[in-house]
Amino acid sequence: QVQLVESGGGLVQAGGSLRLSCAASGSIFNINVMGWYRQAPGKLRELVAAVTSGGNTNYADSVRGRFTVSRDNAKNTVYLQMNSLKPEDTAVYYCHADEVRSPYSPPRRYWGQGTQVTVSS
Repeated sequence: QVQLVESGGGLVQAGGSLRLSCAASGSIFNINVMGWYRQAPGKLRELVAAVTSGGNTNYADSVRGRFTVSRDNAKNTVYLQMNSLKPEDTAVYYCHADEVRSPYSPPRRYWGQGTQVTVSS
């Protein structure tokens, strides 16, 4: 089992910055992709950004150019640097880790508990 612990959420004014962290622990075998989703009230959970163990990144169009996802493989930790925050970025942010245990089975996805990000106008 893999446990994910997030930190760094909070309240910030529009135009401000926050940095989220998510550390994985437990019985870790091989985590391929780590990343962040978010869910605003009344909306579906959506991908924000993700990064592979090799450093390839993927961003939602709504955050590209403002958010940066990075990863420390040695620490099994993923970060999300959020700049130029907007009120529409307000949501609960969830980190995830996709663990690959076998080339013959799909990755297993683990989720963090979520951290609230609130951007005031």
